[in-house]
Amino acid sequence: QVRLVESGGGLVQAGGSLRLSCAASGSFFRINAMGWHRQAPGKQRELVATVTSGGTTNYADSVKGRFTISSDNAKSTVYLQMNSLKPEDTAVYYCTSRTVRADRPVLEDYWGQGTQVTVSS
Repeated sequence: QVRLVESGGGLVQAGGSLRLSCAASGSFFRINAMGWHRQAPGKQRELVATVTSGGTTNYADSVKGRFTISSDNAKSTVYLQMNSLKPEDTAVYYCTSRTVRADRPVLEDYWGQGTQVTVSS
């Protein structure tokens, strides 16, 4: 089992910045990738950004140039630096991980509980 704990959400004015963090703990052999998804009220959950253990990143078009994902593999932690925030970025942000089990070579996906980000206009 893997536990993901997010922190860093909150209320910010449009144009402001926030930094989300997510730490993974528990029993696993390796983390292959971590990322962030978000879900706004009345909308489907969507991918925001991902980063692999090798450092390859992927972003949704809506956040490119404004958000930066990074990770600290030694700490099993992923970060999301969000700049130039817009009201449409308001959502619950979920941390995700794709890990290899400790007892056998099986990939598993995990989700955190989510952290609220609210951007006021």
